[in-house]
Amino acid sequence: MPGTRKLGRTTDHRRAMLRAMVTYLLENGKIETTVTRAKEVSAMTEKMITLGKAGDLHSKRQVFSYVTKEAVAKKLFDEIAPTYEGRQGGYTKIVKIGPRRGDAAEMAIISLI
Repeated sequence: MPGTRKLGRTTDHRRAMLRAMVTYLLENGKIETTVTRAKEVSAMTEKMITLGKAGDLHSKRQVFSYVTKEAVAKKLFDEIAPTYEGRQGGYTKIVKIGPRRGDAAEMAIISLI
């Protein structure tokens, strides 16, 4: 279930951070972040792509309310969702890349498949 990790942030900060990261991932295809954040972003991105595959009015309204850029939301419905039409989930991939230099936090690259 998405949203079970607190990530050391207040609720408002955590939601804003996840919205921004999901938008950036959908816009660019991959991002580098910590493993725990990557798992949360993966869950929300999977949900957004599933809504994009549905394509009805309610799904569009839900995506437009979550994704922070209108152009990225349109890209989700027009380009990203149709590529996953025959797939039943598993739209993202997380690859661990080792510890971060400053604080040794475990880092990962999350990308769209």
